[in-house]
Amino acid sequence: MTTGVTPPKVSRRGWLAASTGLALAGVGAGLTWRTSQRQNKALSKAEQQFWQQQFTQPDGHTLIASALKGKPLVLNFWATWCPPCIDELPLLNAFFNKNKANGWQVLGLAVDQATPVNRFLAQSPLAFPVALAGFPGIEVSKSLGNLNGSLPFTVVFNPAGQVVHRKMGRLNPEDLDAWARLPI
Repeated sequence: MTTGVTPPKVSRRGWLAASTGLALAGVGAGLTWRTSQRQNKALSKAEQQFWQQQFTQPDGHTLIASALKGKPLVLNFWATWCPPCIDELPLLNAFFNKNKANGWQVLGLAVDQATPVNRFLAQSPLAFPVALAGFPGIEVSKSLGNLNGSLPFTVVFNPAGQVVHRKMGRLNPEDLDAWARLPI
């Protein structure tokens, strides 16, 4: 059956423009993939470097990051001078208490000094370990994907020590519930 409508003819110039557009889209996709691969390699290197680090705990003991490898870990970068950080610490504490029997670990890495952290912990004890990273902790967080160095920042590692999730900003109960259900 014919409708009597003739399809429009495409000029050479139209075909050339369309072909050029497709070629550029392919190049763009390739560059995006390549950039993604570079970022994955950089993150893998940062993950390896994180597990090689040691941090001083507020009580003066040393926490060796590699001792936490082998189980899922929620790593939270926080500071006593950061109101959203302080607001989310009770949520992290509740998450740890609820999920430690399932192998979950939590580490609070304070981008702060020992005196204010000790003062805070004396008033609001936490069940999970806390370590001091000081201002260099911002660089550690940046290496793990915190591009602007803001706090709070949270990273979730699988038991193999690979980053499986990142969260910039204050945590909420839904974040923690979703992480608890991760197939780790």
